[in-house]
Amino acid sequence: MKFGKEFAAQMVPEWQETYMNYNYLKSLIKDIQHSKQRNKPPPPATTTPPHHLKRRLTLYRAFSGLTRSRHHQEPISPSPDIENQAILVNPVRSEGSNHESYQTTFLMAAEEGGVMELEYFRRVDDEFNKVEKFYRGKVEEVMKEAAVLNKQMDALIAFRIKVENPQRLFDWSGEMTRLASDVAASTAQLAASTPRGAKASRRAAMAMDVIEEGGPSSQGENSCEDDKDEKVKEEHVDRKVKVEKPKKFRGSTPAPLDVLSRVTMNQTAETPRSTIKGFLNVPQQAELKFSRENLSKVEEQLKRAFVVFYQKLRLLKSFGFLNTLAFSKIMKKYDKVTSRNTLKPYMKMVDDSYLGSSDEVTKLIERVESTFIKHFSNSNRRKGMAVLRPKPKIERHRITFFMGCFAGCTVALTLALILIVRARDIMNKSGRTQYMENIFPLYSLFGFVILHMLMYAGNIYFWRRYRVNYSFIFGFKQGTELGYREVLLVSFGLAVLALAAVLSNLDMEMDPQTQDYKALTELLPLFLVLFVVGILLCPFNIVYRSSRYFFLVCVFHCICAPLYKVTLPDFFLADQFTSQVQAIRSLEFYICYYGWGDYKRRETSCRSSDVFNTFSFIVACIPYWSRLLQCIRRLFEEKDHHQGYNGLKYFFTIVAVSMRTAYNLNKDVNWKILAGIFSIIAALYGTYWDLVVDWGLLQRSSKNRWLRDKLVIPYKSVYFGAMVLNVLLRFAWLQTVLDFNVSFMHRQTMIAVVASLEIIRRGIWSFFRLENEHLNNVGKYRAFKSVPLPFNYDEDHKHL
Repeated sequence: MKFGKEFAAQMVPEWQETYMNYNYLKSLIKDIQHSKQRNKPPPPATTTPPHHLKRRLTLYRAFSGLTRSRHHQEPISPSPDIENQAILVNPVRSEGSNHESYQTTFLMAAEEGGVMELEYFRRVDDEFNKVEKFYRGKVEEVMKEAAVLNKQMDALIAFRIKVENPQRLFDWSGEMTRLASDVAASTAQLAASTPRGAKASRRAAMAMDVIEEGGPSSQGENSCEDDKDEKVKEEHVDRKVKVEKPKKFRGSTPAPLDVLSRVTMNQTAETPRSTIKGFLNVPQQAELKFSRENLSKVEEQLKRAFVVFYQKLRLLKSFGFLNTLAFSKIMKKYDKVTSRNTLKPYMKMVDDSYLGSSDEVTKLIERVESTFIKHFSNSNRRKGMAVLRPKPKIERHRITFFMGCFAGCTVALTLALILIVRARDIMNKSGRTQYMENIFPLYSLFGFVILHMLMYAGNIYFWRRYRVNYSFIFGFKQGTELGYREVLLVSFGLAVLALAAVLSNLDMEMDPQTQDYKALTELLPLFLVLFVVGILLCPFNIVYRSSRYFFLVCVFHCICAPLYKVTLPDFFLADQFTSQVQAIRSLEFYICYYGWGDYKRRETSCRSSDVFNTFSFIVACIPYWSRLLQCIRRLFEEKDHHQGYNGLKYFFTIVAVSMRTAYNLNKDVNWKILAGIFSIIAALYGTYWDLVVDWGLLQRSSKNRWLRDKLVIPYKSVYFGAMVLNVLLRFAWLQTVLDFNVSFMHRQTMIAVVASLEIIRRGIWSFFRLENEHLNNVGKYRAFKSVPLPFNYDEDHKHL
C-alpha cells in the first residue's frame, strides 16, 4: 500500500483536518517535476552509439570485491556550507503569541522554477505549523485531564482506606507518605533529564507520578548523557531533592484522609428517581457513604475514565508519529524530484520542535499503564493491558460463510414461494381473502423488521467506506460493535425462518372433518415471535449479547422518556420506531388474534372491537409521543429552542396519525379533510427538518451550491437524489388518505408497501443524519466523549 493511502487510513477521523495535507503537497511536487521536465535541455549528441558504450562500461567496470570491508567504504562528504544549502529554517515568534512558529527560507528562488519551489516550502511551513499547534494544544489538554485524574486517585485511595481498613489508618497513611515521597524524588530526577525548552514535560511528571505510587523511574536517563552541563545540573537537582524532599511533600500534598473532608460524591447515575427529584428541586445526597457498593461504583467509573484517557494518549502519540513520518516522506520525495538536499535540515527542525522533542505523552502513557495495572487489575499486567488495549475485532470467515449460506437459502425459499403460489393458483382460491386479512399481517411483521435490518447493514457498509465513525457516535464499546456482515447474518437468518414458516402455512381451506385449520401451522407466527423475543432477552453470551443489551437499554429509555437523560442512541432509536408504526400495530394484532382464539377458524373480530380500535390510536402515537417527550426533556435541560421546534414537528405528526387512523376506521369526509390538512403540515415540516436540520443541506452560501461545505460522499448528485427521494417517500401517506386502489393489490398488501417505503426512507435518512453528526464532531475535533468522574472537590466549585 502506498504511504498516502496508509496515512489516510490511520488518521483519527475527527482530527483529519489537522493532519498534514499529504496529497496536496504531493501535487505541488508533481507540478515542480512537470515544470522541470518541460524546461530540461535536450541531452548532447554523441558519436559513439549508446549500446557500445554500455557494453564497454560493463566489461571494464571496477571490481569491488565479494566482501566489502568498512575500510573500503566511500568517504562521507562534508556537510555543505551555507552557500550550497537550499533552505534555512528559523523559528519565528509573532506578536501576541506564546509559541514559536517555523518559517523556511528558500535560497534558490532565483533559479528557473524557483517560484514554484518557494510556494511549496511556504505550504509545507503552513502545514507544519498547523500540526504543531494542534499537537501542543492537545498535550496541554491532556495535562489538565491528568491533574484532574490525579486528584480523583487521591480521593479513591483515601476512600479505599476508609472502607477496607478503617482500624489501620496510621499504617496506611505512613505507607502512602513514603510512596509519594519516593515519587517526588523520581519526579525531580525526571525533570532534570528532560530536554531544554520542554517545560510541560516536567509538569506531566508531577501530574501523574503521584498517581503511580511506584519507585523511581528511569525515564530520561539516557537523553543527554554526553552533555556535561546537563550532568552537573542533574547532580545539583539531586542534592536539592535530598535536602528539601520532606518539606515540599508536607506543604503541597494533603494528608491522605484529609482529602475526604473536601470531597463529595458526584451523582452520575441517571435514574427516574433522580430525574423527579431534580424536577422538584429536591437536594441530592452528596455526602460520602463508605460502603463496598459505593467503592465498586467509584472504581468502575475511574476505571472507565482511565481507559478513555489512555486511548486519547495513544491516538495523540500516533498523531505525532504519523505527521513526523509524513514530513519525512514528503521532503524525501521533494529531494528526489529536485536533486536537492533539504531532508536533513528540515527534519532537524522537526525533531527540535515541540512535535518532535516533547515526550510528555509517552511518559503519561507509561504512568497511566503503571497506575491502572496496580490499582485496577491487582498488579496483573496482562489483565490490565487487555483492558487498556483491547484486541481489534477480527473478521471471521465463518460469519461470511453463514451469511452467504443464509442469503442463498433466502433467495431459494423466495423462489419456491413464488412457484408454489403460481402452481397451486392460490391467489384465485376462496380462502384468499381470509388469508390476506388474518395471516398476511402476522408475517408482514418479520418483513418490516428484516427490511429495516438490511437498511442498517447497508448504512454500516457505507459509513465504514466513507470513514464515518458510527461506533463512536453511538457509544458502542470498543470491539463489540456489529459490522454489516453480522447484521446481514442475523437478518438473513430471520428471513429463512420466516419464509420457512410461510411455506408451511399456505393452506387456504379448513379440514373438512374438524372444520378448523391446523393448529400447529396457525401457531407458527406466534412461535416465531416468541423465539425472537427469547433470543433478544437471553442472558447468555450468545447471538451478540452486548449488542442486544445495548438495544434493550435504549428501548427502555425510549419507553421511560423523559425520565432518563436523552443521548444520541436513544433519540436515534426512537426515530427508527416512528417508521415502524405498522410493525407495532402488527404486534397489537398478534395479541388480539391469538389471545381471543381466532386463529383456529382464521377469522378475527378484532377490527370490530372498540378496545382494539382505541388501542390502534394509542399504538400509532407511542413512537411519536416518546420522541416528543425526549425533545421536551432536552428543551428544559439544554435550553435549546431548536428542541422545542423539533417537538412541535412530532406534535403535528401525532395529530396527523390520529386523524388518519380515525378516517381509516370511520371513513367520514370530515376526518378525511382533517387528516389531509394535518398530514400536509406534518409532511412539509418534517421534510424541511430532515433536509435543513438533520442533514445540514440546502445552504445557499455553501461552496457546494444548495448542499454544505463538507461532504463525505464525493458525488454531489447522490445528495440531490437523496433529497428528491426523501420528499417523494415522505408523501407516501397519500395512499391512506386518498384511498388509491390498485386492481392487483389487496388492501393489506398496499399497507405493507407503504410501510416498506417509509422504512426505506428512514434508512436513507439514517445515513445522512449520522454523516452530519460526524462532520460536526470533525469540526469540533471531538474524538472522545466526556466520562463522568465519581468525586467533586470543594475548591472546584469555588472556581466556577
